[in-house]
Amino acid sequence: MLHTFSRPGFQRTMIALAGAAGLALVATSAQAEPELRDFCADRPGLNTPPCTVDPGHVVVEVGLGDWTLDRQPDARTDTIIAGDLLVRYGLDATTEIQLGWTSYGHVRVRDNATGAISKVARTGDVLLSVRKSLAGPDGKVAIQPFVTVPVGHTPVGAGDWGAGVLLPIGFDLVKGIQIAFTPEVDAAVDSDGSGRHLAYGSVAGLTEALTKKINLTEEISATRDEDPSGHTTQALASLSLAYQPGKNSQFDVGTVLGLNRNSPDVEVYFGVARRF
Repeated sequence: MLHTFSRPGFQRTMIALAGAAGLALVATSAQAEPELRDFCADRPGLNTPPCTVDPGHVVVEVGLGDWTLDRQPDARTDTIIAGDLLVRYGLDATTEIQLGWTSYGHVRVRDNATGAISKVARTGDVLLSVRKSLAGPDGKVAIQPFVTVPVGHTPVGAGDWGAGVLLPIGFDLVKGIQIAFTPEVDAAVDSDGSGRHLAYGSVAGLTEALTKKINLTEEISATRDEDPSGHTTQALASLSLAYQPGKNSQFDVGTVLGLNRNSPDVEVYFGVARRF
């Protein structure tokens, strides 16, 4: 025996089915687009964080302005960098790739004996890097090998290819305070722009959450450079602020002070980062 539906009952049934389908679609979409992890930029500061970009997403970081003063007995050097670009892409839950490029650098050198001034404007080298978390998506330790390709020109570019590896480490001490370390070993380019030598060092720092949107970071670093022209050790201290107005963007400002005669006197910089 055939049964017929009355129109009001049929409409109610169809509305219920449509509602159920809509809820299922929303649930499926929520599963397909999991909530993103906390935004974690490489900028600012001296340390390198162990965090990786969410799979399929891109983080673009730009150093908008950077001025470094290096006063030595024979000369004063002022270096201005603009458009220092880093693009990070998440391959999977624990791996990202990076492409970096210094688009503009201006170096001014004044000879202390003669007063003569030389100026040069150049582009910098290209950085290619991979960061792999060693302890899962939210791991506190990562490894990051990198290579620099000499597409720029000295004194902004190195003049030859270089390579190295970082071991970013970071974990919470107490709520609102994180400690971080970045040991590093490099095949650094010789100062004459041809060949490579050993350089190694580490950074240590503390990051404090001043508010939900503002972090303060204090760091120190030491680097031993065994250039054939002379072995040196640089020691630096850094202070930086990062402001995150939303979950996908950040603005920063920072300064670095040289702690010995082999280090630049001061560096001041500011920049921005955005996740897409």
